[in-house]
Amino acid sequence: MIDGKEVVDYHKTTNEMDAIVKKMAEILSNGDRDIMDVLVCAEYTGRYIYPLVLACYKCGVDLWLESGYNIKCEARKERGKDDRTDARRIAEYGRKNQDDARIYHLPAKSIATLRDLISERALYCSQRAAHKGQLRDERQYMDPKAYTARAIRQLSLVKELDRLVEEVDKNMAEIIASDPELQRQKELLLTIPGVGIICATALIAVTAGFSLFDNGRELCCFAGLAPFAYTSGTSIRSAKRVSGRADHELKALLHMCALVAATRRKTGHFAEYYKRKIAEGKNKMSVLNAVRAKLMLTAFAVVRNNRPYEENFKNNFVKS
Repeated sequence: MIDGKEVVDYHKTTNEMDAIVKKMAEILSNGDRDIMDVLVCAEYTGRYIYPLVLACYKCGVDLWLESGYNIKCEARKERGKDDRTDARRIAEYGRKNQDDARIYHLPAKSIATLRDLISERALYCSQRAAHKGQLRDERQYMDPKAYTARAIRQLSLVKELDRLVEEVDKNMAEIIASDPELQRQKELLLTIPGVGIICATALIAVTAGFSLFDNGRELCCFAGLAPFAYTSGTSIRSAKRVSGRADHELKALLHMCALVAATRRKTGHFAEYYKRKIAEGKNKMSVLNAVRAKLMLTAFAVVRNNRPYEENFKNNFVKS
């Protein structure tokens, strides 16, 4: 805990909402601090940060969740690591950069549930792919009788995973259908070539109904689709490339959408763009990444403008 530039005290508690609330109440009652002047800065650790989120919400304390990467870069000159040192580094990071603080707000229940279901679905899909991969790879290396027995067991698991995936898909569809605004966004997204139900649902969940980003470019950067230059003076140069800091699951879904829109469709804006760039000698993966970015920008535009995708849309406000 830091007040100004001085480390006032260190506190330790379990990662449970009631314990964190009790500790916060104890800290606030021991001083003359106004709760409006308190800012909790924490490293974002996925679902493990949820008890702290609920505790801050219950106490009415502002919470700022920052990525571990940014905190680590700020403290790169320091050595050593333990819980006490990490706590001090996070507090010092929050003090130095509090002008850039982004106060965290709990997402709507429907959005939070969608995110959990998408994560659950990804788990089932990865397990299903693992079983199918083993069945495919082991056929020629096993005794036929042993392989048959193994295949029966694994196929039963694959069948159960198929059922679970269908159940999750049904639950996600019900959640979106129960919210008119989310249903509207889903219908608009499905008009875009290549975008399916799963990708549309993921976009809605990740962006909290397209409320977390101001424009499509920010969304492209978040998904790891925006290329950045890496140059230094005249001696160190490299081609523009995308950053590894991205939502990789969303990026993978968009890659499949880009493949459908650009390579499996014979006509359309995205297919024509892909063919034209390939004919110019561009790298296929670079062109596919450009298609992914175009899909993302289009998704943001159709939701923002509340109008479905039009293949031959013409912007009358652009001077010819």
